[in-house]
Amino acid sequence: MSDKWVALLRGVNVGGANKVPMAELRALAEGLGWTDVKSYIASGNLVFEANAGDLVGQLRSAMIAQMGVYVAVRVLPAQEILDAENACPWDVKGNLVHAFFCLEAPVLDETLRDTLITEDEELVIQGKRVWLFAPSGVARSKLMAKMERVLGVQATARNLNTVRKLAQMVR
Repeated sequence: MSDKWVALLRGVNVGGANKVPMAELRALAEGLGWTDVKSYIASGNLVFEANAGDLVGQLRSAMIAQMGVYVAVRVLPAQEILDAENACPWDVKGNLVHAFFCLEAPVLDETLRDTLITEDEELVIQGKRVWLFAPSGVARSKLMAKMERVLGVQATARNLNTVRKLAQMVR
């Protein structure tokens, strides 16, 4: 029996780099035997059903072979997206909060964090998930721009609106 999963691709369709048309990504996933494949916006969010296995390896290998695109991928069980939605520390507009889904457990550089964080920003670490509340906007946030250096690991970020939509898609 297959399970529901969410794939989060890091750094696709940003500034003209790593172009991944979502229709092609869905077709690629279906070619891997994955079913009920859906994408959400162009930033590399894929919801699908598949048997457990090396889903990251399968997707990355297929993307390299068929699209020539090499990016980090995080594949999460559907429950992890539901848990993320429920675990958000703030009940605010979704564009003010970003969840960082880390590839490994973060090793926080507290000195760098303290140098970059502003008075109104908050950072909360929950295992391999990190939340940033930036009420002045992420475009102005120095912390957002250097988050991977602060966390010491690769991560892919989604705003709370996207987390909520992905949670809705896996229900």
